[in-house]
Amino acid sequence: MDLSASREPDPPPIVSLRDRAGGIVATATVLALLYFGRDVLVPVTLAVILSLLIAPLVRALRSVGLGQTLSVLVAVLGLALAVGATAVVIGMQVVKMTAGLPHYEQTIRHKLATLNEITVERLKSFNGQAGRFIEQNPGARAPADAAARGPSTAGGPRTGASPAEAPPAEAPTPIPVEIHEPPANPLVVLQRVMGSIWVPLETAAIVFVVLIFVLLEHEAVRDRFIRIAGGADIRATTLALNDAGQRLSRFFVSQFLVNLGVGLAVAAGLIIVGLPHALLWGALAGVLRFVPYVGVWIAALFATVLAAAVDPGWSLAIATLGLFIIVELLAGQLIEPQLYGHTTGLSPLSVVVAAIFWSWLWGPVGLIVSTPLTLCLVVAGRHIKALSLLDILLGDNQALTMPQRFYQRALSGDSQEIIAAARTFLKRNSFATYCDVVLIPALSLARLDLDSGAISPQQLTLVRDVMVAVIGAIAGEGRKFSRRPARGSVLDHPGAGRVLRTQREQTYGPFQGPLSVPPGSIMLCVGMGSPSDDLATELLVRILRDQKVDARHLSVDDLNAPPPPDASPDIVSVVYLVSAYPSEERKRCEAVAARVRERFPAVRLVTVFLPGMLLPASPVIETVATADKAATSFGHAVQICLDMQQDQIKTGASRTGS
Repeated sequence: MDLSASREPDPPPIVSLRDRAGGIVATATVLALLYFGRDVLVPVTLAVILSLLIAPLVRALRSVGLGQTLSVLVAVLGLALAVGATAVVIGMQVVKMTAGLPHYEQTIRHKLATLNEITVERLKSFNGQAGRFIEQNPGARAPADAAARGPSTAGGPRTGASPAEAPPAEAPTPIPVEIHEPPANPLVVLQRVMGSIWVPLETAAIVFVVLIFVLLEHEAVRDRFIRIAGGADIRATTLALNDAGQRLSRFFVSQFLVNLGVGLAVAAGLIIVGLPHALLWGALAGVLRFVPYVGVWIAALFATVLAAAVDPGWSLAIATLGLFIIVELLAGQLIEPQLYGHTTGLSPLSVVVAAIFWSWLWGPVGLIVSTPLTLCLVVAGRHIKALSLLDILLGDNQALTMPQRFYQRALSGDSQEIIAAARTFLKRNSFATYCDVVLIPALSLARLDLDSGAISPQQLTLVRDVMVAVIGAIAGEGRKFSRRPARGSVLDHPGAGRVLRTQREQTYGPFQGPLSVPPGSIMLCVGMGSPSDDLATELLVRILRDQKVDARHLSVDDLNAPPPPDASPDIVSVVYLVSAYPSEERKRCEAVAARVRERFPAVRLVTVFLPGMLLPASPVIETVATADKAATSFGHAVQICLDMQQDQIKTGASRTGS
């Protein structure tokens, strides 16, 4: 394959400045609408999310015979009562805790004094020791003193000094002023209280009103959205809506149950350890856990501080913090993966970035709703082609396929990462499957880039070296070979297949093993001639050797050469003709098969024609007229080998019995 004959790659498409400016303006407009319209968008968003949370309850009520309106009202009323009860419990506990704080004043002062002694006093002691060390070394202090005095004092006494200043006059004694506020008016107090809680109550009322209408008009809203967004493709739009609804409902119901369980477990544990106001901290732990990553630890911090204020010692604080750690580890590492695990389809990094972004836009509410909003964007990107970038950036799907990752890492020369990924894959799959799914498609990618002139000879050499290193590390016998590969190209002589074959010949001899073996014990693998065919042949040899088969690698030139003088044709039982992908070399397979029949008359002939990257839904199996079997993958070739061995065992047993 001549690099000089390869055509130049097509230039990348040019994106006009107008398109880029339009994208920037559109993005800025959307961000501005989200920011300045948050007073309207936040209640609507909360209502939609809550509708997904209680949608299963509405469906359950409808299934028992209640109508749509009555089911919605009962579900919303139940949600309002649950929220109100939680708010009342938290409020009452806060009032009780505030009233009891004066009783903990002495303990708090003692703990603060202890902390001050541990931190500030030790720092002062360190500074004092450092000062004494400087005093004991005046030579090190002199330059610093001279620099502090400035240039006027460095060279001698200061000139022009003013006479001694008179002592300052005695400051007048301040007159204390006392401000007496008038007695509090109950109406004024009520006005202040209502003023502080009016905004949350107003937002909650709007959310519940919108929630009722969203649930009542659920089907109508869905139909209108389908008409607007997907009137031309109702099927795709319906799938997208169902996917989003199911994912969000499953996520929120699961998260609600987990957080409820965490709150109950924390409250019960704090009651056992003896921390006052355990219900408050349990409720806060359950509510704040909706804030990803940091919410539960905020509740843990406040509860631990209270425990330190209540108990003269530190045992209660340690027990409180330990309880939060144990409950959170059980919920986060054991329960949550079983309930919803990766079903949200979000990558961990996207969850963190989304939390920062939405909290910047909408404050604390944005932090709470960041995960469901990001999930909606991922689902939209998964079903709408124009938004596919969102699925790539935010989703948990792999951005590159396994062959693409192999090829990209090979171009970078990162063989260790490829080997680590391959060993993880081989824990659950065979080496033949890895070659079929990863190695051969990656080789086809290299061939396509070579044909288009997209990669240089140096990059091809790097790919070749990485493939040799990877195959040598993960194949069964590869660890025996330590010789560095000769320089060349992965698709040009000497290719990776020839390098790997040379390594075996250096260990086992020029014939890759002894020739004095029992009849029918050797299987030959013959490549059709291209470097890619040689690599595929070498992979098949190693796969068969992993199956305890005496497989050996030959080329077409080896078939035309005279056989070894002490070798008998009877020692070969099967000959594989291997081709990595459709090519000019594959077309001469008939002539190679005839040469095999001439040299080994009694062998069974198997063709292994791999499809390459262009694999149709139902691949057409290419065959050779004189072949006994045909395979389209390494796994199929291994199965044919195993079947032939079983047939030989049965034939030998029948002959022995007769």
